[in-house]
Amino acid sequence: MPDPTAARLDPGPKYKFIYSALLESLKSGDYEAGSKLPSENELVEQFGASRPTVGRALAQLESEGLVERRAGSGTFARIPERREGFIFGLLIPELGATEIFEPICRGLSMARVGGHHDLLWGPTASRGASEEAQAEELCRYYIQRGVTGVFFAPMELTREKDEVNRRITAALDEAHIPIVLLDRDICDFPQRSRYDLVGIDNRRAGFVVTEHLIESGARRVVFFARPNSAPTVNARAMGYCDALRKYRHLALEESIVINDPTDLPLIRDLCERFKPDGFVCANDFTAGQLMTSLNALGLRVPSQVKVTGMDDIKYATILQTPLTTIHQPCLDLGAAALGAMLERASNPQMPARDVTVNFHLVVRESTRCP
Repeated sequence: MPDPTAARLDPGPKYKFIYSALLESLKSGDYEAGSKLPSENELVEQFGASRPTVGRALAQLESEGLVERRAGSGTFARIPERREGFIFGLLIPELGATEIFEPICRGLSMARVGGHHDLLWGPTASRGASEEAQAEELCRYYIQRGVTGVFFAPMELTREKDEVNRRITAALDEAHIPIVLLDRDICDFPQRSRYDLVGIDNRRAGFVVTEHLIESGARRVVFFARPNSAPTVNARAMGYCDALRKYRHLALEESIVINDPTDLPLIRDLCERFKPDGFVCANDFTAGQLMTSLNALGLRVPSQVKVTGMDDIKYATILQTPLTTIHQPCLDLGAAALGAMLERASNPQMPARDVTVNFHLVVRESTRCP
């Protein structure tokens, strides 16, 4: 029988604890298939809860196929229907290094889409191997395991990224394993691969953040990115150019810099030549590095130069000057990716799709007017 004590003591939503207690009883065999559970009135008394709260817990168990509620008779334990088990592999070389992918993975695991599925993180890679070698080793492991599909975040920031990404997708294709790309494509924007891609509209994001800088008074705006960045950066740069064209009456000059934001001589030369009063950075990491360089050169953010990022990772709020950025709804991206994968697995011949989730601009001190 379920123990109501924990539900009375725990401060969380009571229906969840009633649900958990009943679920544990079902799993432990306290109720055989077809046997009757305590009545709702009995559960109300046991847990000291209202009838609607008990009803909500039972409804959740029923939605998961664990009990059957019969009008006028009560609630009965069921034998769960045998469900097809899907195993999806996560091939994310930057997991743990780039913050957006951890919440995307949480979104994948939390999503209530389709039937039963498991996420396979893969084994620990060979010690000392390069990031490229680790990614290809993980790809081979998923093929050997015969996973249902692979969520792949293509590599970036290495010279070999394009070739490695092509080898990985080709190997998965040969094994007839569906692929859903996370955040970025394997080819430069505006080219398009033949795989489903889940992310935000990066071109529009580049436009929105650049327009914000212009409307905040910036007139010499630079787009800054690191070498060998993902194709999403090309899309963001195009959005930056779109915004400058919209405000062509202000005679804004286009300046796209692909270089190391920690290179002080480079940043000093850029500031002396162009005298920028605003930077659109390809992502928050680049923005944080650039603000450190500007500070070292004696340029104050935002009074002398405004800076924006993209992604809204955790430390964007705790930088010396909190960062204005584009917020990516990572949990929603994970749920959307799972939905796309289930559809792809059931219909392999579908045309490739862009599944975009909306974003929003978060304005912080790095662009506020003095």
